[in-house]
Amino acid sequence: METQNMDHDDKGFTLIELLIVVAIIGIIAAIAVPGLLRARQSGNEASAIASMRTIGSSEAIYAASCGGGGYAATLENLALAPAGGVGFISPDLATTGVAKSGYTMTLAVGTDATVVAATAATCNGGAATVATFYAHAEPVTVGSTGQRSFATDHRGTIFQLATGLANSAQWYPWR
Repeated sequence: METQNMDHDDKGFTLIELLIVVAIIGIIAAIAVPGLLRARQSGNEASAIASMRTIGSSEAIYAASCGGGGYAATLENLALAPAGGVGFISPDLATTGVAKSGYTMTLAVGTDATVVAATAATCNGGAATVATFYAHAEPVTVGSTGQRSFATDHRGTIFQLATGLANSAQWYPWR
């Protein structure tokens, strides 16, 4: 009787080899993910700072050209376009409480609510303008979308708060 010589082709991976590869991928992911989250937070914070600068610049232009020397009290009033023109702020920031890049943006009356110009005196028909404004941005989820909160007012300084809280008396100038 003749036995057949069966050559088995033993190509492939063993279970142990596959487990080692999966473990290596897990270790690499565990190292990389925190860095990616920090980079995302940093990008979100940079966007929030830029939004605070944009709101401050838009308020200065509005006060000089349309508000009779006063500031808009809300983002909606700042977004209103004068006849034949465009709004003073981009549409992505045109709503109070808008979420942008992981931050909630808000514009409100500042410490001096004195009316500077009545509604009829503004070129865009927005609400009466006020002597000061206060804009702030807080992370939607502190520690995830951002760590710090930011604010600006009629003076043009951008402030930060490391805790991410809103409306604090402990604001520090951003550097």
